[in-house]
Amino acid sequence: MAQHNELGKKGEQLAVEFLIKNGYGILQRNYRFDKAEVDIIAQKNDILAIVEVKTRSKTDFGNPQDFVKPKQIKNLVKAVDEYVTERELDVEVRFDVIAIVKEKTGFDIEHLENAFYHF
Repeated sequence: MAQHNELGKKGEQLAVEFLIKNGYGILQRNYRFDKAEVDIIAQKNDILAIVEVKTRSKTDFGNPQDFVKPKQIKNLVKAVDEYVTERELDVEVRFDVIAIVKEKTGFDIEHLENAFYHF
């Protein structure tokens, strides 16, 4: 497996652990619909958190969250609409990004709630 794929898998696992530690229940990982893949669907109280995980080995070309593009957001919204509709969920939906950067001795994890609000 390519090194960037391994880093991405490690980032997703770190994000799951971070969410659980912060009181979220993980409902689904890697949910696919149409052209979208939702990394993590989590819930805390009555909020359904749709989490895009971006992991980078360095920030030379920008922060991890800068790599979530408008087309990807559009596809994620469509996928989540399907997820909520097919399960008849009555929850508030929030789109988050967990940005992870590999440091010398570990990982820096930042949870950005309502990350897509400005789009």
